[in-house]
Amino acid sequence: MTMAVTKEQILELLWEHPVEIGHWVGFKDLTDLHNKWLKGFLFSTEDQTLQGHRGSYKTTVLSLFFAIHSVIMPNETLLYFRKTGPDVEEIARQTVKILDSGCMREIVHILYGKDLRLLKVTSNEIQTNLSTTIRGASQIAGLGIGTSITGKHADIICTDDIVNINDRVSVAERERTKRAYMEMQNIKNRGGRFINTGTPWHKDDAFTLMPNPVQYPWDKTGLITKEQADKIKAHMTNSLFAANYELRHIAEDDVIFANPQTGASIDLAKQGIAHVDAAFYGEDYTALTICAIHDGKFYVFGKCWRKHIDDVMDDIMGWYTKLGAGRLWCELNADKGYVAKQFKTRGARVATYNETQNKYIKIVSHLKFEWQDVIFVSGTDPKYIEQVCEYNENAEHDDCPDSLASLIRIMARKKIPIDPREMLLF
Repeated sequence: MTMAVTKEQILELLWEHPVEIGHWVGFKDLTDLHNKWLKGFLFSTEDQTLQGHRGSYKTTVLSLFFAIHSVIMPNETLLYFRKTGPDVEEIARQTVKILDSGCMREIVHILYGKDLRLLKVTSNEIQTNLSTTIRGASQIAGLGIGTSITGKHADIICTDDIVNINDRVSVAERERTKRAYMEMQNIKNRGGRFINTGTPWHKDDAFTLMPNPVQYPWDKTGLITKEQADKIKAHMTNSLFAANYELRHIAEDDVIFANPQTGASIDLAKQGIAHVDAAFYGEDYTALTICAIHDGKFYVFGKCWRKHIDDVMDDIMGWYTKLGAGRLWCELNADKGYVAKQFKTRGARVATYNETQNKYIKIVSHLKFEWQDVIFVSGTDPKYIEQVCEYNENAEHDDCPDSLASLIRIMARKKIPIDPREMLLF
């Protein structure tokens, strides 16, 4: 604002075109649709649920709402929930940056005749000098949905992305999120309201409890072109695309990894890195994956045995040596390092990791994303390829796709040929 602006002009701007503030603080991609969302958040008196496709700037609009609301309604308290604590910190930082901008400071000066000061800024709380209430609660406070809310109350309760991919693959997570949402009903002040935003992931997720849902799929927002949507769809399953971008639920695909590329020379997998998914007892397979990258392509050699890991260690070491592999990666979760120790005694250069990612999520994200560049070399077990291509959410066996996805997740950090001598960098 370089020219004199009156209080009446600021009020008209806030009432009719609040998205302009977003443009002034750097959110240039916000459109008239986001102006509609922002006005609804600011001035509606009803509970509302906004379902938007991934990448539709829902959270950006919320952070603008938080900042503007704390200025025009400084005595109302706002409590917002995200899935986890770190998610809360992200939106708090963005809200503080908006409040700290020259634009917002000028607006406050024109409306109130004083300078805006941030009296309290933490990873999840914001308080300005505009509030005159004696209630003691911060104007804005955020929590992860697993946090205790005993004693909390607010005029506006916001939920943002409290439903995510974990709700899609876990019944227990869906029920946990639902319980958390139902508990929130008890902390809304009389006359208060709910604002829910996010993307649905499952037909029985917590969105079934949220009132007045309005949906904005990718083909209704104007934010994604048909060509961009086709490219996104090529990198995920049809059911995930339907949930995330079309906001509808369809049955999980029977086939996720179709039309495998095969027949490349086994030499292309040499001097790569290896991963072992170990079986102990039961019906699981022990899977060995060795992979090298050439010209952006993953050349994969795979073997699998329906045997205990102890019974196939010598076979694994034979292939590891024959293909001149570098690091041999082993997960620590199941055996507390037993397998890694055994391979070390046999001369392998072992690397270990603790798995924290849901197996299904790992496979349909990392492996699906790179699938068009995965090529199986000659000598790979047909059973290995078959298990990868038959994988779905309810697959009986997932050892081979799990091993392959784990290795691709490591290698795709830098999609360049990997020199085994550089493996110490991982």
